[in-house]
Amino acid sequence: MNSKTLRELRLKWDDMTPKARQALFISLTPEQQGIIATSWEFLARPAQLSPESFGDEHMYWIILSGRGFGKTRTGAETVLDHILALGKEARVALIGPTAADVRDTMIEGESGLMACARRRGIQCTYEPSKRRVTFPSGALAVAFSGEKPDRLRGPQHTFAWCDELTSWEYDQDAWDMMMFGLRLGPSPSVVITTTPKPRRLMKTLLKDSRSYITRGSTYDNKDNLAPAFLKAVEDRYEGTRLGRQELYGELLDDNPDALWCMDFIEPKRIKDLCHLSPEDLCMRLNITRIVVAIDPAVTTGEDSDETGIMVVGEDAYGGYVVLEDGTGKYTPDEWGRVVLSLYNKWSADRVIAEVNQGGDMVEYTLRTIDPSVSYRGVRAVKGKRVRAEPIAALYEQHKVAHIGLFNKLEEEMCSFAPDSFDGSPDRLDALVWGLTDLALQKGGGIRFI
Repeated sequence: MNSKTLRELRLKWDDMTPKARQALFISLTPEQQGIIATSWEFLARPAQLSPESFGDEHMYWIILSGRGFGKTRTGAETVLDHILALGKEARVALIGPTAADVRDTMIEGESGLMACARRRGIQCTYEPSKRRVTFPSGALAVAFSGEKPDRLRGPQHTFAWCDELTSWEYDQDAWDMMMFGLRLGPSPSVVITTTPKPRRLMKTLLKDSRSYITRGSTYDNKDNLAPAFLKAVEDRYEGTRLGRQELYGELLDDNPDALWCMDFIEPKRIKDLCHLSPEDLCMRLNITRIVVAIDPAVTTGEDSDETGIMVVGEDAYGGYVVLEDGTGKYTPDEWGRVVLSLYNKWSADRVIAEVNQGGDMVEYTLRTIDPSVSYRGVRAVKGKRVRAEPIAALYEQHKVAHIGLFNKLEEEMCSFAPDSFDGSPDRLDALVWGLTDLALQKGGGIRFI
């Protein structure tokens, strides 16, 4: 059975009754039965099969879909198709948001490369220490992550699988390094499997004439998903903005109800100074004052909120800068050490901390580590909207510059509608506290906290 025959058989199969399917299967030879039982050409839904133009007219195949669509399986099977077609010359880059994501999902996951190879009877070996999967033909698939773009500097590839591209920390830098190395073979190409988020890189790729776009939803794969899962996500997310993104795979632009939009942020972004040391950066931008702001999580544990930690400064020209994001899930001792490390790294003037929940615990934690730290606790007496609106106004006036990319912070900012935001905007809260403190000290027109 060739590829065309398998695809035609699958289309007929979808329209058959269970009884007709059984009769057709029995009519096949044992060899044919074995082929359709393991063939991706037959098992895949039509939307999961690479378009005929992929690799020729279209360099990028973008699969933009909701959770549970089958993106990972599609990416892994497409990689195997490429390796079988090109043989020993195949050199594949496997790129995910983090090294752990590549290992746990793209390579070792239930729908990852190793599992798909076993289903097809393809022999391959995963060498974690070398970050690679090797095949008897001599083909290689090597793991990289969006956290470390420079690792993509130098290696050459015939193909790349980019998983969850819109969640890469340094998406543009990693993409650029990958593209410089995508220069081997007759038709270098990329399959992108991602849940959509309104990142600038993704918007650019969707407009590129070399992109073939496949869209899909969670419900396209409902026959293979647990009913309990479908019921849970429907009850929780159906009809919500997050549900449109995570279930239906819609690429949503900035929330029209949000206090921020990318047009407030992008014009003042500074990218060409990120390589400078804190001291040199402060001299270049004439930064006169820096604070480290912290919005501590109330609890610690797997389901706890993150502790928001932002480093912000003011310059001599009436503007403000966002310098670093130290947000993460920490114990009190851990966030205390992260805060003080950033305080010393940037020679900050003060630590600002929200104390509504933690009270004196925040100051006690910091002074236990460094008694000399300059510290001020702030207490919210107004709601989040009232606190955030003056800072949003500074952005709208283009008075705040981001030094580099702050993807997670900017996602919070551009989706933060105070009356409907789902979750805890930890980074945003810390940002607001820090910039409010700087503006108050400077007489920046902010009169409330």
